[in-house]
Formats: sequence, structure tokens, C-alpha cells
Amino acid sequence: MQPAITLFLLILIKTGSRLLFRFREGWVGGRPENPWRDVRLVAILNHTSLYEPIYAGLVPFHFLVRIARHGLVPVAAKTMRRPLVGRFFRLIAPNVVPITRRRDHTWSEFGESIGSDSLVVILPEGRMKRATGLDSKGRPMTVRGGIADVLLAIPEGKLIVAYSGGLHHVQVPGQRLPRLFQTVWMNFEELRIEEYREGILETHDHRHFKQGVIEDLEARRDRYCPTPDNPEARKLARTEEDEHERTIDVEQEAG
Repeated sequence: MQPAITLFLLILIKTGSRLLFRFREGWVGGRPENPWRDVRLVAILNHTSLYEPIYAGLVPFHFLVRIARHGLVPVAAKTMRRPLVGRFFRLIAPNVVPITRRRDHTWSEFGESIGSDSLVVILPEGRMKRATGLDSKGRPMTVRGGIADVLLAIPEGKLIVAYSGGLHHVQVPGQRLPRLFQTVWMNFEELRIEEYREGILETHDHRHFKQGVIEDLEARRDRYCPTPDNPEARKLARTEEDEHERTIDVEQEAG
């Protein structure tokens, strides 16, 4: 029963997002063939809002089915304690694990929850960027080391890195209602988990693997997130969308 409820909610979010927002999508290196097949891990960088589920508008329905059946999402225990928000997050995936920002039993429980069919969706920064560009305590946004543990726990499959353009123009943390009909930006990159892991280990030994992952993902975030102050990354998203629209036009003319 739970997967059916989750899938219904995800489809509702996707449909509503497509109606209420305009999306700009790009792929680093060009859109690969069947990018949403065989995905084991999705890492969303540049965490700015609890409204990020609207990014469901960018993924195909078959991927939502996989999330509904096998999704595993770590969510901050602080967020899960909120009555309405906590209940909502428990409904968007069959396995939502509350975690703290400390290396305690919650991370061990999350690691033990990763199965052979799990599709992990994680926000590696672990907290939201405020309008100042810093976190709630005034610190720069950094990637936390927990994603390195996930990369070691999943032997193979695809890693999709989702580079968010940010949602402060839709909803700033603390603001109750979102602003609708905004343009939402996202770039994606497809990587093989085993190849990515080996690439990090070529420059960092096992003792420093976590630091290597942090440095790499922060560099990729700063390069590819299509934020207002990153016009090159926005140009990538715009170009990909225009190519997609031209493809549709050519197909319609041919038909």
C-alpha cells in the first residue's frame, strides 16, 4: 500500500510542478542515452529550500516508480520532527531515515538500510543555504563526508549529480508560501559509481577518500550549479533546453 501512496504523491508533485513552474534542464557533457536507468544514487547539490521536491518535474515517470518502490532518503532529524513537513517526507519515499549531523547511531542505521535494490537520494551538504549564501549559523556551505560512506556502500551503478540553480526565488527558508510560475534551473551529470570511486582513489588513498570526495563535489557544485552568479552553467541549461525544443520541432515537422 505504501508504494502506491508514494507513487501517487510523486506523480501529483510532478504534475503540479510542471503546471506551476518553468524548468530549464542541462546535462554536463550532453544528455546521455537513458540517463535515468540503473541509477543507484542521486546527490542534489546547492540545497536551498524544503520545496526541492518540485524537481520531480524533471524526472521521467519510470524513475518515480523506482523511488516509490526502492527509494531511501536520509532526512535531518530536526526536519523530521516538524509535524507536517516530517509527515510529508515520510510519504515521498518508502524508507526515510532520520539522521543527525553527528557521526552517531543514526548514520549507522542509515548505512545498514542500503540494500541491493536501494535508490539513495541524498543532499550531501546536510543543511540549507540561507539568503546570505551561508547556512543558518553563518558558515559557508560545504559538503559533508557522509556521501563518501554511501559511495563505499554501493558497489556499482549510476550516480546522478543534480546541480540545483537554487530556489530562493521560489521560497526562502522560513517563508511560508512559495512564489509560483518561476523558472527553475537544474543541471545533471551522469557518473558510474565504481569509476568515480576509483578516480578519487587515484589521487587520495583510502584514509583520505572522504576528503577527496568532499573536494571534488564542492568543485563540481561551484562549476555546474546554474545559479544567478554562474552564467556559464546557466548557459549549459539553456542550450540543452533549446536543443530539446528543436528536436521536438524537427520530429513534428517530419511527422
